[in-house]
Amino acid sequence: MKFKLISSSTFLALFLFTLSQAQVKQVNISRVDAMADLPQPLQIIDWKAMALKFDRTIYDFNAKGKYWPMVWIDSTGKNFKEPTLGMYTAVGDVRQGLNHNKGMFHEALANMGAVLGATLVGLDKSKQQELNYVGMLRNYFNKDTGWGIMMNNTAPEVALLGGGYGRDWWYDVYPNVLFYAVYDKYPSEPGFEIMARSIAEKFYKADSILNGNYKYSYFDYGQMKPMSTHICAQPDVAAGHAYVLYSAYKKFGDPRYLKGAISAMKALESEKINPTYELLMPFGAYVAARMNAEQGTNFDVAKMLDWTFDGNAVCREGWGFLVGNWNGFDISGTVGSTVDHGGYAFLMNTFDAAWPLVPMVRYKPEYADAIGKWMLNAVNASRLFYPQYMPVEHQTIPDLADVTKGVIAYEGFAKASTFDTLYQTLKAPVAQGDGPKWVPGQNPEVSQFSVYGSGHAGIFGSIVKETEVKGILGLDLLATDFFKQDAYPTHLFYNPYPTSKSISFKVAGAKSDVYDLVAQRYVARNVSKAVNVTIPALRSVVLISVPAQGKMQVKNKRLAINGVIVDYNYK
Repeated sequence: MKFKLISSSTFLALFLFTLSQAQVKQVNISRVDAMADLPQPLQIIDWKAMALKFDRTIYDFNAKGKYWPMVWIDSTGKNFKEPTLGMYTAVGDVRQGLNHNKGMFHEALANMGAVLGATLVGLDKSKQQELNYVGMLRNYFNKDTGWGIMMNNTAPEVALLGGGYGRDWWYDVYPNVLFYAVYDKYPSEPGFEIMARSIAEKFYKADSILNGNYKYSYFDYGQMKPMSTHICAQPDVAAGHAYVLYSAYKKFGDPRYLKGAISAMKALESEKINPTYELLMPFGAYVAARMNAEQGTNFDVAKMLDWTFDGNAVCREGWGFLVGNWNGFDISGTVGSTVDHGGYAFLMNTFDAAWPLVPMVRYKPEYADAIGKWMLNAVNASRLFYPQYMPVEHQTIPDLADVTKGVIAYEGFAKASTFDTLYQTLKAPVAQGDGPKWVPGQNPEVSQFSVYGSGHAGIFGSIVKETEVKGILGLDLLATDFFKQDAYPTHLFYNPYPTSKSISFKVAGAKSDVYDLVAQRYVARNVSKAVNVTIPALRSVVLISVPAQGKMQVKNKRLAINGVIVDYNYK
């Protein structure tokens, strides 16, 4: 891409002009407007520390205690004649472990999520304890069945024990979304490129066959046929297809993948009612914003964000983002059912929503305030999933919390117990999990503790940092922006207070200028360590640390510094 160079005198004029410009007009998300400006009680835990502790605790084959260890080696050699890792979905799940179902029943949602989470907080999972946990993920690539994509299980023999496998479409698509994120971090892992290309080809062909109609229960990627069952249609899977295909396009440059991503997004956008099912819709909003910025498309980001947040989904009734204060606890921002027993939030869904929605702000800074406020609520409330942070009178099994070793959370929390006869005297929020319902009469009470959801803590851990002002978070917009173009360090800071606040912003590099993407102007020049930045009341800044005195270039409303785009809609 060619850019027009701006002379020093023109640059000075532009700089002086932008000082007086209004900020990027912010767009509200009505569901976020209903959330607390400053959630209470306010307690932000160290999510990076939590993710690191989860990793060193869970990946211990010699861990002591009832129901431990949480991992084992599956030597059945499905898809690849090599061992893979087994990890419990929930504590004590009687279907799992080395001595049940040949050690074959374990889920990609847990295994891939834990690898991704650890990687995001700085660990190399391809070289840990003399094992390659990244390479072990190959076994979820179902070549033996002819599907040629990542699945939630390694083989159909155990698939019906859990979710997915030709029944529930999101379970078949989401492991591929997870895989592509892992692939971005481990591009040289043997076999990953072949698998990534196979997935892209399958998704591209599937989209061509669907031809704009995703109203099916699942898609058979072996026979390449859409299927309908008793499970309602999941047209939001188009968002998952689009995410994978656009990632493949950015990685491999094949224009067919871009065509497929655009086609899938058009199918999603054409829906007349909210098609949200589980957790793919936030990826639709992200892809819409990113492709609008990078490819010049014109997808309706606001529509997809409303679908994501509103909680008025039809098929998965009420699925969305929760809002409320339950007996003094702000629980807003968590994700799940807004109607089940008055509301039922889930840990993994909350973690994973941040993955696409936070980096979306890079491409659509009009949502900086809304996403900043939502994340403050979500990050604050998510500690309540963990038994050490939820008061015992709000937990179903506080007396069994020691089994979690401080790293495993309840699967969710609800406004009222979702068990028909159990825990009915507990007042909201009720920390609980569905594990005992999966195998009634056999799964123990401790299966309410969710290993699979807790493994995704690294998503928060990589994004969220506290500042010196309590309640003002620094959100890393690059942490989960996979297959991105070159970018400078970019952070969102939202001020939840009714008065302006100042924070100290540390810059990258020996000498940096600081550009605010929301104000579309420089707020500091030639900074060597840190600079104080004032954030207006109930507003945000998106600060980008760029090389000092870098060459400013503008083309088609894109502002680049030394050839790296920092603003996709520069005015």
